[in-house]
Amino acid sequence: MLSKRTSKNQVTIPKEIITFFGDTEYFDVSLRNNEIVLKPVEINPQGQVLADVREKIRKLGLSEKDVERAVRWARRRSA
Repeated sequence: MLSKRTSKNQVTIPKEIITFFGDTEYFDVSLRNNEIVLKPVEINPQGQVLADVREKIRKLGLSEKDVERAVRWARRRSA
């Protein structure tokens, strides 16, 4: 299949290829052996990521103080 790059550096992916990916909106784009490689990527909204972290903290039974101590410890280690 042939695709053309536009003046705005956009390439249309043929329908026969893109339908394989379903509702995927984001792709990791890389270059491998002079070929463009697209890998589907699932992006989680920031709010969902935060909700997942809070849920894990709750399941682990950690308090707000535990989290504060862990953050201080991690910051000291990376300094």
